[in-house]
Amino acid sequence: MSVLGVVRVITSDDPAFVGAHGRWIEQRYGLRTRSACIPGQQYGVHDDESFARAVPKIVKVAEELAAEGASCVLISCAADPALAETRAAVPIPVVGAGSSGAATALALGGRVGVLGLNDEAPEAVRAVLGDRLAASLRPEGVRRTTDLLEPGAADRSVAAARRLVEAGAEAVLFACTGLTTIGLAPRITKELGVPAVDAVLAAGLMASYAMHDKERAVNI
Repeated sequence: MSVLGVVRVITSDDPAFVGAHGRWIEQRYGLRTRSACIPGQQYGVHDDESFARAVPKIVKVAEELAAEGASCVLISCAADPALAETRAAVPIPVVGAGSSGAATALALGGRVGVLGLNDEAPEAVRAVLGDRLAASLRPEGVRRTTDLLEPGAADRSVAAARRLVEAGAEAVLFACTGLTTIGLAPRITKELGVPAVDAVLAAGLMASYAMHDKERAVNI
């Protein structure tokens, strides 16, 4: 069975934490995953400096996953760091959480509100959404993905999503994969009555297409 390599852009020595996004994808799409994290970034990717530092590390981890037999690589970060560089470096499909999430949100129709780590949506997301971007916000007190693990962060994230809906959003897109880690999507849909697009699961969907298409091509 094909394996999806998941690159986590936050450093951790906890295998359960590193593999969390892969497990979500396995449960949703029945894919087999192998997860690995980049070194030296315990706060993940949250600004231009951390983005730049992550790029060569992501490429290296993706190359290692490909060498271990992965048939597709997923970069689990809504800013899509190193997406172009990784696609150039490995001979297998590579998907990014940000562009995948934005494309999925567009498919739902209407205007999209973006919930992330900054008041401005990542460039990878803005480029896809275009004029369908209703507004973008970050939860109060959240500037790094690890802040989402603090007490009260989930409540503040829902409050920010509510403001996005009040600003005209008909769907809420997660522009931080830490929102996947805390499992926020069902709560937003239940409390606010709009679809919540989880960028990790959206990327898993795109990866499933890429992997199945590759398998069909091999079997023809």
